[in-house]
Amino acid sequence: MFKHILIPTDGSELATQAVDKGMALAASIGAAVTVVTVTEPFHILSADAMQVESSRASYDADARAYADKVLAAARDKAAAAGVRIETHHKWHDSPYQAIIDTALNEGCDLIALASHGRRGMAAVVMGSQATKLLTHSKIPVLVYR
Repeated sequence: MFKHILIPTDGSELATQAVDKGMALAASIGAAVTVVTVTEPFHILSADAMQVESSRASYDADARAYADKVLAAARDKAAAAGVRIETHHKWHDSPYQAIIDTALNEGCDLIALASHGRRGMAAVVMGSQATKLLTHSKIPVLVYR
């Protein structure tokens, strides 16, 4: 079956639930886990409130601190479940591509993630990383809803 599961997370409540479910799956089949969080680099022109309110230095520091917190929580969950884990914080303009690249580089054979379930105009404007992963990944994708 699967031996190495990649679990991307943005730290949201839904993504955290997918981390929990992905860890449980990994524990039940004896798989290793890699957890990745992706931060979009700072842009001078942006619709992201965090970027609009920040300087590049403070944005980068805040993003690193947030990623460290999210990944530390994943490491704690893995330890409690007895799952081998690696964590990565990536900077990339296209989170779905960073997720695919990480899965390939780490030798993952499954990507397990949450879908935020955006529909209508929100899906058009914000896009869906889950949909992009399903469209572009050659590695199987398990979507938790």
